[in-house]
Amino acid sequence: MAEGALIFITGGVRSGKSSFAEKLSARLAEKTDGKLHYIAAGKAYDSEMKERIQRHQDDRGKSGLGWTTWEKPSALEEISGNFTHQDIILFDCLTTLLNNELFKAEDSWRTREYQENLSSDILVAITEIRKNCRTLIVVSNEVLNEPIYKNELVITYSKILGTLHRNIVDMADEAYLVEAGIPIQMKGEPA
Repeated sequence: MAEGALIFITGGVRSGKSSFAEKLSARLAEKTDGKLHYIAAGKAYDSEMKERIQRHQDDRGKSGLGWTTWEKPSALEEISGNFTHQDIILFDCLTTLLNNELFKAEDSWRTREYQENLSSDILVAITEIRKNCRTLIVVSNEVLNEPIYKNELVITYSKILGTLHRNIVDMADEAYLVEAGIPIQMKGEPA
């Protein structure tokens, strides 16, 4: 069977990208009688993140749409075989997953080999999930417009994220930039 559609959504922090992604997922599920899945990369490192995660969980619960949630702050590839061609999957978000992977790597993130393997592993996981679903929506943050300070980890993070964004947009059927709650379609046929 053919691979599913891939939709990439990016925007600044609190731009409305997650809300847009959830609404788009719900519309696609309604239109195709698909089952909704939410892959959450967030990990509650502090009280603010714990509150954000809880708010997202509450919003999905209140929606009445029957989301199946997968808490996956790292090793995205481990769940790639759990989906069917009826599934609409929302992965939120790439930047958080990358952050989690880099911080669990201790000092190995400094090597070029680790960085290339990490980028490759994430792309392979996205490709594998896409093969097993109707539509995969990947949400990310547009953090690359900010100045990059002289911090080796921040520079490494930015380089990997930029490469991931380019590769995912290249593979994507549609790509959106969300600014102040307004989705701007950057790639694909107008919806």
